[in-house]
Amino acid sequence: MRRADGPEPELRVSPPARHAVGVKGVAVAMKHAVSEMGVSRTARTLSRVNQADGFDCMSCAWPDPDPEHRHSAEFCENGAKAVAEEATTARVGREFFARHSIEWLDGQSEFWLGKQGRLTEPMVRLPGGTHYEPISWHDAFALVGKHLKELKAPDEAAFYTSGRASNEAAFVYQLFARTYGTNNLPDCSNMCHESSGVALIDAIGIGKGSVSLLDIYEAKLILLIGQNPGTNHPRMLSALEIAKRRGARIISINPLKEAGATNFRNPQRARGTVGRGTDLADLHLPIRINGDLALFQAIGHLLVQWNAIDKPFVDEHTRGFDEWAAHVGEVDWEVVDQATGLSRQQIEQAAHMIADSEATVWCWAMGLTQHHNSVETIREVVNLALARGDIGKPGAGLCPVRGHSNVQGDRTMGIWEKPPAAFLDALGSEFGFAPPYEHGFDVVETIEAMLEDRVRVFVALGGNFVQAAPDTVLTSEALRRTALTVQVSTKLNRSHLVCGETALILPTLGRTEIDEQAGGPQFVTVEDSMSVVHASRGRLRPASDSLRSETAIVCDLAQATLGERAGIDWQALHDDYSRIRGHIERVVPGFEDFEERVTHPGGFVLPHPPRDSRSFETRSGYAEFAVSDLKTLDVPVGQLILQTLRSHDQFNTTIYGLDDRYRGIRAGRRVVFLNRQDIAELGFAAGDTVDLVAHWTDGRRREAKGFRVVEYATPRRTAAAYYPETNPLVPLGSTAKGSNTPTSKSVLVSLERPRRAAR
Repeated sequence: MRRADGPEPELRVSPPARHAVGVKGVAVAMKHAVSEMGVSRTARTLSRVNQADGFDCMSCAWPDPDPEHRHSAEFCENGAKAVAEEATTARVGREFFARHSIEWLDGQSEFWLGKQGRLTEPMVRLPGGTHYEPISWHDAFALVGKHLKELKAPDEAAFYTSGRASNEAAFVYQLFARTYGTNNLPDCSNMCHESSGVALIDAIGIGKGSVSLLDIYEAKLILLIGQNPGTNHPRMLSALEIAKRRGARIISINPLKEAGATNFRNPQRARGTVGRGTDLADLHLPIRINGDLALFQAIGHLLVQWNAIDKPFVDEHTRGFDEWAAHVGEVDWEVVDQATGLSRQQIEQAAHMIADSEATVWCWAMGLTQHHNSVETIREVVNLALARGDIGKPGAGLCPVRGHSNVQGDRTMGIWEKPPAAFLDALGSEFGFAPPYEHGFDVVETIEAMLEDRVRVFVALGGNFVQAAPDTVLTSEALRRTALTVQVSTKLNRSHLVCGETALILPTLGRTEIDEQAGGPQFVTVEDSMSVVHASRGRLRPASDSLRSETAIVCDLAQATLGERAGIDWQALHDDYSRIRGHIERVVPGFEDFEERVTHPGGFVLPHPPRDSRSFETRSGYAEFAVSDLKTLDVPVGQLILQTLRSHDQFNTTIYGLDDRYRGIRAGRRVVFLNRQDIAELGFAAGDTVDLVAHWTDGRRREAKGFRVVEYATPRRTAAAYYPETNPLVPLGSTAKGSNTPTSKSVLVSLERPRRAAR
């Protein structure tokens, strides 16, 4: 089907950028914002992003500086684009849906769908219907309540959460699900940092990073592992620049050498606008995909050999060091060479930098978390940090860099299919009911359950599930098998079109918008990657008078489904969010005096025992070293390891534009980055069009068609391409051991020439 946005412009490839941001980045951001919001609305909105009296950016979870040190323009290029996408003046109403069938809309690109504007009123697709039709809020809630009441068991429903939902919305959402009777609370964490949480809980007793923004500034060495800060969390570059000015050194460990880890031209400083900017990485290690575990064990081997161990810390605060030291002492350097693609000299250089550092911050992102051995790899990062004593001291610690603005806060609020018993005990005591204790379904298990008709109702609080999840064809089939799908959304996306027999779109307020309830003006709260909780207050008039807040929608859904069950006054929670915060402070540790503390500029920091007192709430009461077998990923001849990644013009599944200027791509997204020698060996040439075919044990053919070959500096026998276009290649059954996270960074693929279409 021809797309409504017409034929794509001709894709162009140029050399990658040598620096990040700069004046050009500001110009690109402003052009995008003005095109979506207009001049005056742009100025009014961007001036309030990440300010103490403004709203929290809805994109990444990087923390804000202290209020007295914030810049008047406390946002990045992609943050400005995210705000513009939400605060756009374009609208999608009933006339739009009357003109366009669901089938026709499903034929349009994700980019086109997102550009149509904000949703303005509730819509329903009834069984057998070809179009969405308007429905009143009352009838929409009654429809959901009817479906949920008719299920044979509560576990036939799943309640998905995007990382954008506020603390207040997340808390009442999990309360709704558990009062209903299920722990089926899959969330976007299952697909990103679940491996980090599993590893950290086992190692240090808490599934969160142990650093503050001040630690980044004061670090002597910072490792950027499997991450691209210039695109995925650009405000991190400002923190890295401060650290570099104070003498820090930086090691970048990533298959691709990204502009954002090379040089930063800060547009808020003269040096960044007219000078050469700040060089960031002192050492770049272009590691082969999935070679990180081998690298870290080799570094551990060297640290033990050189006796570069913080023995007092290890003796006082850890267990398992001797077993770990013996294990890494037997590292096979041939295996390390094969797995990493790095020379012994490169590894020793990195190890010397770590050994010489008095305080190291260990940062990582999706490049570590989406492999079969991700939990083991992250445990190995923690092993090195423990060996060096890099927890609970200034300028040092563990820093999993979260990708969505409140994904960490949602987990703190109880959005988790495997909640701790202590949380459930407190929740039941606070509200006077018996919550379910049996673990629920994560994302992969939810998809499997929908495919097997064990989940019949799927509710999504934000996000674009079908585009975010792995194995797009199977995920689409799963959603279409359900009796009801409910999407709480701000804008049109693919998940509205790949839907159940009955489908609802419930339009919601965005972060930028004023939230007025019966109890007066409301604010919400979020938690960033470094456990700082702060308020967010929208300033714009809502896109439509028919919009309702996420918190209000959840409370109304609960009322329509549960009524007075458990004696919860959902209307009171709907009308005044301070009542929700009152419940949170009595259920969730660390939120004492929540309402009073969160009104302070900058909010407050949640407790973190390893960081605060070098105490570890593990089973042993100590930080735990782990021993992991070193196994390399077998790549058959003629195949490559593919990592899926973002372009610079997107945030998660939201596509802002068709350029990736940092990697030299213009006007297109269906590209595959390959090493020059691999292109030649496989019999192709740069510029060829190929189909990508995945290889997995179930024998199912998974393919993504029509990708242009781009020669790029990536390690041999590896490839990279953008998601969500490549998500059809990620097998549903290929997940990380221990976390069940899809292995989106370790997909075995081969290239095929496109088959000629039959005449």
